[in-house]
Amino acid sequence: MEPITEREIRTSFVNCSKGEAQRLGLPADFADKPWADLDFLGWRDPGAPERAYLVVQHEGRTVGISLRASGGSARGFSARSMCSICLTTRTGGGVVLMTARRIGESGRNGNSVGQYLCSDLQCSLFVRGIKGSANGHDLDETVDVDSRIARADDNLRAFLKRIFTE
Repeated sequence: MEPITEREIRTSFVNCSKGEAQRLGLPADFADKPWADLDFLGWRDPGAPERAYLVVQHEGRTVGISLRASGGSARGFSARSMCSICLTTRTGGGVVLMTARRIGESGRNGNSVGQYLCSDLQCSLFVRGIKGSANGHDLDETVDVDSRIARADDNLRAFLKRIFTE
């Protein structure tokens, strides 16, 4: 992913108001993001942990998606869940249900879509092996890193399609 500015981020959101986009908290490490290793920028709002944001290049433009993380209790350390984007299996609440309002009239009517995602939205780092699950027992895959990146991108595009479909 190419580096993007705070202004580009704030003007990119398609499923929240301009006011909400202006008030969102950027990640504390925004200036130090490993842009070359990111397929999308994802983070939890430091001031409102139930809010999360995802910014991605989609159909030739920068698109921001506002998400809500489920408020359910964290599962035990031994319970495993899988992220639907990067297919990383994590324990201890490392994967949560996140919902996004659909765009357009459908979203204004309250329609949303949900997806199980890494709670820290660091999928790009997991598929590249830069970050590993906390339990240290990541699944061995037979596909190479480029194939994992392509698969995660396909999964992300499928989620975006559901958000953009009215």
